Amino acid sequence: MQVPPPKDPAHLRVASYNIRKCIGLDRRRDPHRIARILRGIGADIVALQEADRRLPPRRAALPPQVIVEEAGMTLAPLAKTKVSIGWHGNALLLGSGWQLTNADHLPLPGLEPRGAVIAELSGPMGPLRAVITHLGLRRRDRQRQMTVMMAALAALPARPTVLLGDLNEWSPMAGFAPLDPYFTLHNPGRSFPAWRPMAALDRVATGPGLSLIASGVLRQGPAARASDHLPVWADLSRDG
Repeated sequence: MQVPPPKDPAHLRVASYNIRKCIGLDRRRDPHRIARILRGIGADIVALQEADRRLPPRRAALPPQVIVEEAGMTLAPLAKTKVSIGWHGNALLLGSGWQLTNADHLPLPGLEPRGAVIAELSGPMGPLRAVITHLGLRRRDRQRQMTVMMAALAALPARPTVLLGDLNEWSPMAGFAPLDPYFTLHNPGRSFPAWRPMAALDRVATGPGLSLIASGVLRQGPAARASDHLPVWADLSRDG
């Protein structure tokens, strides 16, 4: 499915989008274009990757004012500097009624600097935990990184949990063993590269307490050229 259907108020819509610092396939840095795409998805919770520029001081590629005024969302305060919007490029945007109550920052092992954030949220569907990340390029690093995330989750109280991010795994099924059996991995569709999608790098995974209703990749309109990735979305329901 290319365009998300109208959102059912009873469901939670989540999305993940590697925005490549707002640089599109036309080589233009256009945060306004990214914000319009996000508004069109209509998600309650959005995980962004590469939301800050790569080099120190890692200034925000997507300004907070643009997020509020054009995407219609609020920025969860994850950044550890005054000029960034995320941590290791991972940013979290929240829709109406959702608030961040706590965030744990997890440095992840590997060849490149990587991180994950475990965000505790409150909102219309009650307490929710969102894990957002951008995993490494090597499978052995990714598996170590997933193991670190799972160890951190094991130490926390039970709560409906969703994992969102660019997991950087080209295989449709292999490479995700550390997430079993806690998470159910979902494949919204091929999201990379945007000009000719061949791999489902961008994923959603649900833990106990959440079920997948529908998912997809936004392929048309500005999303086809706004980044080298396409945004993915999923509608979830809370069990029980």
